[in-house]
Amino acid sequence: MATQPTLTFLSVIIPARDEEESLPSTLADIYSTLNAATIPHEIVVVDDGSHDRTWAVLQELRQAVPTLAPTQNTSGAHGFGRAVVWGLDHSRGDAVVIMMADASDSPTDTVKYWQLLNEGQDCAFGSRFVPGGQVIDYPRLKLFVNRLANFLVRIGFNIPLNDTTNAFKAYRRTVIDGCRPFLAPHFNLTVELPLKAIVRGYTFAVTPISWRNRKFGVAKLKIKEMGSRYFFICAYVWLEKYFSRGDYRRK
Repeated sequence: MATQPTLTFLSVIIPARDEEESLPSTLADIYSTLNAATIPHEIVVVDDGSHDRTWAVLQELRQAVPTLAPTQNTSGAHGFGRAVVWGLDHSRGDAVVIMMADASDSPTDTVKYWQLLNEGQDCAFGSRFVPGGQVIDYPRLKLFVNRLANFLVRIGFNIPLNDTTNAFKAYRRTVIDGCRPFLAPHFNLTVELPLKAIVRGYTFAVTPISWRNRKFGVAKLKIKEMGSRYFFICAYVWLEKYFSRGDYRRK
């Protein structure tokens, strides 16, 4: 593995839509964990057109969470993917990690990601479905759809990663810039980012992670709505992998 520059600052990107109940504990846990691990960081929470007190709660939390850098997606177009890209565009880190506002992702796994990136990896991908991984209170239907979708992605792209659809992943900034432009406006960005990174030749390591179902609010992912969108993005990146003749690969 080629020598990589030492990373100096981590940006935690959190898209949030109507997450007033989840944010206080989620942000407190992230801040305390990263602070204890002495990881220089900012927590960029993107209010993506919320109708509740999400933005007001973020303002109230700024004193308790001094690394919090809230921003509002004022582009006029909302969606999970658009909120993540807004956060990427309004962050300062030479490394980024995408986390959920509902506390489903463990901040201790973020520390592992940071360590893997600083060991020289371009990307750090977690899997809930390898030895050491864990899922808590995963709805059965969503679990079945998840495993089927990830199996098809793994076979179609001939990759070892078995949890591509999970948003919780970390990247060096050079990877983010090397994978632009992003097409996915919704949850299908969760597959566009890692698949593009792999297809374009960036290195990655996989580590076990844990996941637990949200305590507050309702899940934003709607399986029926997202099926065709996931298929479109996978087909798009698949065509790049097999027919672009390496034109977009990392140089």
